[in-house]
Amino acid sequence: MDTAPQHLLIVDDDREIRNLLAEQLRDAGYRISTAGDGVEMRKVLEKGPADLIILDLNLPREDGLTLCRDLRARSQTPVIMLTARGEPIDRILGLEMGADDYLAKPFEPRELLARIRSVLRRAQSLPPNLEPLEARRALFNGWVVDFEQRQLLAENGRVTVLSGAEFRLLKVFIEHANRVLSREQLLAMGVVRQSDALDRAVDLQVSRLRQRFGEGGGELIRTVRNEGYVLAAPVTVE
Repeated sequence: MDTAPQHLLIVDDDREIRNLLAEQLRDAGYRISTAGDGVEMRKVLEKGPADLIILDLNLPREDGLTLCRDLRARSQTPVIMLTARGEPIDRILGLEMGADDYLAKPFEPRELLARIRSVLRRAQSLPPNLEPLEARRALFNGWVVDFEQRQLLAENGRVTVLSGAEFRLLKVFIEHANRVLSREQLLAMGVVRQSDALDRAVDLQVSRLRQRFGEGGGELIRTVRNEGYVLAAPVTVE
């Protein structure tokens, strides 16, 4: 039985680049859609989901960072960002907005293809029965997480704006509360980016997230020896 080709969406305002990438990726066996801006991107996604989005940073009206943030708030579709600029701050901002990888123009088509395959493999390694929840906020142990604003609210009213990495990790813990998640599962769910995908990177992100909860962080996000980590609290989502 034949498997349907994976669907890639290329979003770039340069028609020549769009057409060139589309041709190369079709030759590699993918089904391709293209869009020149955010409006066209949304129209394509309304017709059906993409398996991965290749998103240019420098777009008219809504830039790639804005679109990436919007995509990440609504779905877990993998995103690879492209840019003509190669400054580290662009890469950092792109990854913090939720991009799964980042590639500076000009690039070798083979490098983009390798990154696409790597990101798709990681996305497909999401363990079964660990599908994300759709919610606007979550409540647990007196804490409130606002998914739309990416904020953590304490009982005393203190508001903490979470970094992109902190938000991704906390969202995964909330979606799978009271389940032990191994480092491998956390890596598969994209809590740290590809360039930092090491066990130690997961441990560091967990440590940083615990600090957001103060002295009780270690009890709230517990270490299960030889297994992984668990958010040890009942969670209510709204």
